[in-house]
Amino acid sequence: MTDGEPQLHTGKLKINRPVIVEGLYDKIKLDSIIDAPIIVTDGFCIFREHEKVSLIRRAAERSGVIVLTDSDPAGMVIRNFINSILPKEKITHLYIPELPGRERRKKVGSKSGLLGVEGMEADFLRGLFLPYSEGVSDGKAARGGITKLDFYLDGLSGREGSAERRRALARACGLPSSLSSAALLAALNMLYTREEYKGLLNEKLGIPHAGTI
Repeated sequence: MTDGEPQLHTGKLKINRPVIVEGLYDKIKLDSIIDAPIIVTDGFCIFREHEKVSLIRRAAERSGVIVLTDSDPAGMVIRNFINSILPKEKITHLYIPELPGRERRKKVGSKSGLLGVEGMEADFLRGLFLPYSEGVSDGKAARGGITKLDFYLDGLSGREGSAERRRALARACGLPSSLSSAALLAALNMLYTREEYKGLLNEKLGIPHAGTI
């Protein structure tokens, strides 16, 4: 934790919308951290469970949903499926970093070799959900304001080497490196102000921000 960040507490965070995760052990992990309805996709089973898809749609209509899947290819497939069944404005995507490792309960790690949601530290997950908990106001400037034009001018899209720069920025921010340009832009707008984005470019990639003021 750095100076000026909100102090995390050990009680459950009240989240006012359902959270979608992949597996039962993800749900068990989050149950100790947040107070919220948690919907489990059971991996790719969600593709054929029409009743669960209907439940997710109804939940999203009322309050929107938060999606937190693993940062491996399978997790991204599930995210994309949820994107296909819900309006964009009803989905908040949260991400875990690509950390190599194996959950303690498993004898063999995942195919990707990365830790999943259940393998994340509780304090990290608490910090991830804190901005979305009831009654929280951290006094920071409004996040967002980063545009597609910024991405282009800063060499993150439409230029030679843009994909490599996006992957480097995503990893530096603790986001999956496989995010598309649009998904990375959305994630950065949720996490950072425009000024913070400028600083990240310079600090993490050594790129002077060239975007419009």
